Amino acid sequence: MSAILIFETVSPKSDVIDIRQPYRASRIIPHCIQQELKSKQYNSTPWSNNSPWKIPKKLSSPKWKNPTTGYPIHPRPTTSPPPSPSAGHLCHAHHPLNLPALNDLRNKRVILASQSPRRKQIISFLGLPKLEIIPSKADEDLPKSLGPFEYVLATAQKKAQAVYEQEIDNEELGEPALILAADTIIVDPSSGSILEKPRSEAHHVAMLRSLRDVRDHKVYTALVAMAPLSSARDPGYAMETTVEETDVRFDSEVTDELILAYVRTREGADKAGGYGLQGLGSILVEKIDGSYDNVIGLPLKATLKLIESVIQKADDEEGLSDEEDEDLE
Repeated sequence: MSAILIFETVSPKSDVIDIRQPYRASRIIPHCIQQELKSKQYNSTPWSNNSPWKIPKKLSSPKWKNPTTGYPIHPRPTTSPPPSPSAGHLCHAHHPLNLPALNDLRNKRVILASQSPRRKQIISFLGLPKLEIIPSKADEDLPKSLGPFEYVLATAQKKAQAVYEQEIDNEELGEPALILAADTIIVDPSSGSILEKPRSEAHHVAMLRSLRDVRDHKVYTALVAMAPLSSARDPGYAMETTVEETDVRFDSEVTDELILAYVRTREGADKAGGYGLQGLGSILVEKIDGSYDNVIGLPLKATLKLIESVIQKADDEEGLSDEEDEDLE
């Protein structure tokens, strides 16, 4: 039976750790590093005489037993043996997606035109090392008289174009290879009204009560990707867009007391519709039909498809005729 070795406990002030309670630890040694610890480098075991990790001689003393469980406990290691490079490589969480469009972008500027930490976290899964966060400064003042689909798409386009115009002639960093913008709205199907971020606590409470009473609502996220054309011909960029739709059902048993308590956590204060499905806001929701990360603000599957499409469209030099090529020169 393999033992579980623990680096550190939740409390940094604790001198001992209970090896029978690994759930109390903030980290455990991954299996591949355990194998490294058994190598000759550590004299077959991390608990050897040559190891910096020491076990007290009086291990059987009551001092070294958990007073609650009676299980033996070991002292915290004074130093941590450094894992070898091979162990670190084997324990890496995952390798990035090996796709041509993403591989091409990994040494180029990629801009997310949003200050949302949730969108940043989701797009980070694509493994783009030179990702920059440059929020759009464009006013989101389009008339709500537009239909939900038209409104959310036009807003996302406005964000993308504002950042494109700002960064395309950046002499210091160079032009970006990709700009991605998004906008998310929530729509009450009964009235067709667009719900964005709450303006006040009272407005926030009223918004969530309305969503509970109506039960069902729709979440739309518009995605816009822009990339400079290889040929540099007018208008100078390729643009691809898409709108993702998800149906959400609120739990009818959510009480006014719970709504008020949730509003006062401030979790949903900066979110369209006033709740965050990825956090405490999930207690308000009964079910969803569609993309989960669309409700959070960035549907990853649709984003990847959009990136692949716009990168392919931007590589337009092969499609130029000889006359067009001469005109550009």
